[in-house]
Amino acid sequence: MRLAKAIFSPDKFTGWHMFGVLVLFFGTIITVNMVLAFNAGSTWTGLVVKNTYVESQKFNERTELFKQQAALGWQYDVAYENGKFSISLRDSFANPIKDAVVVVDIGRPVQEGEDQVLQMAELDNRYFVDTDLAPGLWRVRMKVIGPLGEQWQRSMRFSIYTDGRLVPEGKA
Repeated sequence: MRLAKAIFSPDKFTGWHMFGVLVLFFGTIITVNMVLAFNAGSTWTGLVVKNTYVESQKFNERTELFKQQAALGWQYDVAYENGKFSISLRDSFANPIKDAVVVVDIGRPVQEGEDQVLQMAELDNRYFVDTDLAPGLWRVRMKVIGPLGEQWQRSMRFSIYTDGRLVPEGKA
């Protein structure tokens, strides 16, 4: 009791007390910053491309590829129900695209821990894959090789609500 009184209500406020106040104040701030920095660095690196200069040199190729993909006129629709993520692909005449190879990269937009690359199976004019998507914000990158070798890709973000509904970003 006597020690606690000497520490918490001293007769004089000395330099040692001020030193203790400073250590506690700045120690708290530094500890919080270190915890936040560790969590930020361990959930997502922030790396989008490894070398921005090399990627910038591919701009014209990518632009041409996007023009070719737009000329195909393909449309898609995504759904998630009972642990199954599905995509419906249609050509420019609204006919289902069959016999394609569909690979999806599904993950959180700013976290790498739940990323998964999955190949989808075709069934009843849709492409399906079993995956567990928890509620929250997700992104998907779809890569499709059509039956004639056409290459098509799209990216989108969507939310999974607690009732299991999939809602594309901006369509709440």
